[in-house]
Amino acid sequence: MQRILVTGGAGFIGSNFVHHAVSHTDARLTVLDKMTYAASRDALAGLPEDRVTVVVGDVADAATVDPLVAAHDTVVHYAAESHNDNSLSDPSPFIRTNLVGTFTLLEAVRRTGCRLHHVSTDEVYGDLELDDPERFTEETAYRPSSPYSASKAGSDHLVRAWVRSFGVRATISNCSNNYGPWQHIEKFIPRQITNVLAGGRPKLYGAGANVRDWIHTEDHSSAVLRILEAGRIGETYLIGADGERSNLEVVRLILRVLGRAEDDFEHVTDRPGHDLRYAIDSTKLRKELGWEPMFDDFEAGMARTVEWYRDHETWWRPAKEAVESAYAAKGQ
Repeated sequence: MQRILVTGGAGFIGSNFVHHAVSHTDARLTVLDKMTYAASRDALAGLPEDRVTVVVGDVADAATVDPLVAAHDTVVHYAAESHNDNSLSDPSPFIRTNLVGTFTLLEAVRRTGCRLHHVSTDEVYGDLELDDPERFTEETAYRPSSPYSASKAGSDHLVRAWVRSFGVRATISNCSNNYGPWQHIEKFIPRQITNVLAGGRPKLYGAGANVRDWIHTEDHSSAVLRILEAGRIGETYLIGADGERSNLEVVRLILRVLGRAEDDFEHVTDRPGHDLRYAIDSTKLRKELGWEPMFDDFEAGMARTVEWYRDHETWWRPAKEAVESAYAAKGQ
């Protein structure tokens, strides 16, 4: 792990991994990022220039990807279009980045023998009933319900096929919903935090009964690093921190942390096909690789996240009006 290529390394989860890897390894890292609206150069500011290089490029462009992969020992593949609402409006970028991009990487690592870790999502499994005691495991059947989750499911299947057919050295992780610093304000938690900080009210889809299994992005990063260190080639590991909360609970917590009444929010039109519940069973990762989350107190993690957005208003404020206008046009 001396030379790591991180695709999507200027995005929310990818940039947090880059910081984590700089702090916990002696590796040199190259970030490959298309620098779409969801990426941020600021998220990589202050990292040592002799250890972190940024390349602006498209993961689906073989002319860019091939020489980069050839110059590295390990690839961590975060690059993805990831916003469900956007995938419902226009699925085409999700197909190019999530499917064609993954195929392009797989062909590059097949030629070079590079080690690949593919970062995916629990949304490939569809959803669970609200009163179902079960949780997703590595054996759960795929049942994606949106263009986003379908494109990620397809990319997972491509990785498994290249492992079996061509001997590519790869692992996969499917993680629950992340929260933490540098997350774009179109996403649920930062949108609600910044709504309050901007003097408005949080927006809650429908009744807010939908449940997500939340994990701090730092814990996601530590899990990915552990898989790189000790994960078995060809295996899939689910990453979760037992953080199930309904959207209503999350909104009330944000309001409470910010000193507002817990009922001071607005109900808005629900998302089409909105998955009911996600829940991760990370037993395999914990038992086989000895990983444990550090942020097991969701309220404390949320308080830190709220404080981060309070301290970084100059980062998110310029995009706030456009984001809210786009949601308002959809009644959300």
